[in-house]
Amino acid sequence: MTTTIEAKPKRTRPQPVRLTVAAAARLRQIMADAEGKYQGVRVGVSNGGCAGMSYTMDYAEAPGPLDEVIEDQGVKIFVEPKAILFLLGTEMDYVREKLATRFVFNNPNQTSACGCGESVAITPAQEAE
Repeated sequence: MTTTIEAKPKRTRPQPVRLTVAAAARLRQIMADAEGKYQGVRVGVSNGGCAGMSYTMDYAEAPGPLDEVIEDQGVKIFVEPKAILFLLGTEMDYVREKLATRFVFNNPNQTSACGCGESVAITPAQEAE
């Protein structure tokens, strides 16, 4: 008697962070100006601020041993392992305002932000059923 085991279709992993066209263009420019010193940008979250957490963003010379590596529109993004569940589904944008230009994180897991905009409250993403 032969037993056949059906393989379940492989689930695609959701991308933790994706870039808007504006963010990708600005990051490509930053990387070009760095003349090869950096491979990409590392994003994450840290504890602190009046709302509880802050987004972090740093230049990255190389991926960390456990970083999730994403390539989006020609830009490498290294996501810190502890931040993945907090960032799932996040769109990183680059905005130009009257008095400032900055990167912003549009995160569906963010539940609130402090009045000054420096810190946020984020609930980890839940696995879809």
